[in-house]
Amino acid sequence: MTMHDDINPIGTATAQFIATARQRHLPPEVVDQAKMCLVDWMGVALGAHAEGAALTVRRLADSWGASGKAQLLLGGTTTPALAALVNGTMSHCLDYDDAHTQGAGHISAVTWAAAWAMAGQHQLSGADAVAAFVTGFEVMARLGRGQMQGFGRNLQLNGFHPTSILGRFGAAAVGSGVLGLPEAQVAHALGVAATTAGGLTASFGTMSKPFHAGKAAMDGILAAQLAAEGFEAATHLLDADKGIQGTLIQDRSVRIPTVDYDDGWEILRNGFKPYACCRSIHASVDAARMLAPQLRGKTVERVHIKAHRGATVPAHHFDPKTPLQGKFSFPFCIALGLRGYSVVEANFCPERLNDPAIMSIVPRVEVEEIADQERWASHIDVVLEGGETLHADQDLVLGHPDNPMTWDDMSQKFTGLVEPVLGAETPALLQALRHVEQPGQLQTVMKLVSR
Repeated sequence: MTMHDDINPIGTATAQFIATARQRHLPPEVVDQAKMCLVDWMGVALGAHAEGAALTVRRLADSWGASGKAQLLLGGTTTPALAALVNGTMSHCLDYDDAHTQGAGHISAVTWAAAWAMAGQHQLSGADAVAAFVTGFEVMARLGRGQMQGFGRNLQLNGFHPTSILGRFGAAAVGSGVLGLPEAQVAHALGVAATTAGGLTASFGTMSKPFHAGKAAMDGILAAQLAAEGFEAATHLLDADKGIQGTLIQDRSVRIPTVDYDDGWEILRNGFKPYACCRSIHASVDAARMLAPQLRGKTVERVHIKAHRGATVPAHHFDPKTPLQGKFSFPFCIALGLRGYSVVEANFCPERLNDPAIMSIVPRVEVEEIADQERWASHIDVVLEGGETLHADQDLVLGHPDNPMTWDDMSQKFTGLVEPVLGAETPALLQALRHVEQPGQLQTVMKLVSR
């Protein structure tokens, strides 16, 4: 294919997987999971319609006046890249969207934004949109998987946002699959995705974090479209084991895990969020909520949490001043849980930030990171006034594939987010989304969420 083929097994395997996407049969359980991802993506995006980042990006996109058939959520139509930018940003504003348990980040925020945009532009069926999404999901997940030894987690530990970096590859896979690009052109699309990758965890708690997802979706579509027009890029950027300088991975101690696209389905290892905050806090929130009934009317002197390695890297706001910072504040989310509040979108608000019962706990929270502790586990000790100590353990966070949210759980989450926006049309939208692979249902969905 290119002069770099002999040193690019990861890139070659990935390009081959994408180029053969149309030949692939999806098992029923994969289709069902893809639809749950869609329901979750749509719910968190519509629920964020009035968020500052969403409004700002939409205004800018509208000002460009670009024409196209890609549907903006709660808006008109535009070019696919701009639709992906706006909808992808919306879907990550609340930080309530799904997260891959193996370290690849918030995959649906990027890949459903890309698949939705391409589906509108190219008049795809719901089944074809689902297939395009699954292709993007599998690519993004495999490049980032491996937990603490994997590329995604190491990106995060070194200050880079996996959703942003890896999302460009997922979106490029979606775009390349929809456009039917041959393997050689897919390789160039992946090269464009690699050379445009960026996104810093220091941005968490600002509008830049949701923008990461939207920009990754936009850049991935752009990469595929450029490749389709004959654009040529470096095709060796996913490998760093041959001493090539300037590749995506600069730290030679870190490797993308072996990529095998025949070893099952990564989408079945996806995780969903019951709480509207940084995923690294969820297990600790579970544990805190276990103790809430015992804390009523009592003064908390100290809270000690044993969390996984790197837990506070994304959740680094230990003195939150805004609701958005609160979502990335370990102590604030723990204080909400200990005081019996549901850690949902409505409770990230000025009223809670000014509540003495909550904020008195915030400076008393200590987080100890345990190197070999699982990410979905947490252990909490709460010392009360007078010396009494309460303890709780959470060994498997709710929303993990082995402790999954059910369709009933997801329906309740979706309704709570969407009903304030669409009112009586919410059940019809949920029904159409749950059957989106059937003829005509994608068009029903688009009509319901259009202007």
